Amino acid sequence: VTRSLLNEAGGENFSGKNLIRAEFTNATFRNTDFSNADLRGALFNGIFLDGANLHGIDFSSGIAYISKFKNVDLSDAILADTNMLRSTFDNVDVTDADFTDALLDNQQVKKLCKNASGTNSKTGVDTRESLGCR
Repeated sequence: VTRSLLNEAGGENFSGKNLIRAEFTNATFRNTDFSNADLRGALFNGIFLDGANLHGIDFSSGIAYISKFKNVDLSDAILADTNMLRSTFDNVDVTDADFTDALLDNQQVKKLCKNASGTNSKTGVDTRESLGCR
């Protein structure tokens, strides 16, 4: 069963929601609250997240394709085994995030490593180590 959520959301609240395998396609989310949502296996395709709160999300085994993360809080997020190729990250807080085996473009990893720090509260994984920061 595939759920497709299409909208031009502004300030919507998906906080703590079960969004397992949800599909978000060609949408803009400004200042949207996804904090602590269960996004395992979800798909972000052509999504623009501007000022969104993704603190504590579980986006493991998810896909973010050609998506833009700008001024986003990804702190304490789990992004293990997530495919984020061709997505961009600008002014993103990845403190305590777990990127174990995630796929990101090298240029984006370098950007994220500049401010990466901490350890994920749920997995115990070091953020810099999971990103492969040097």
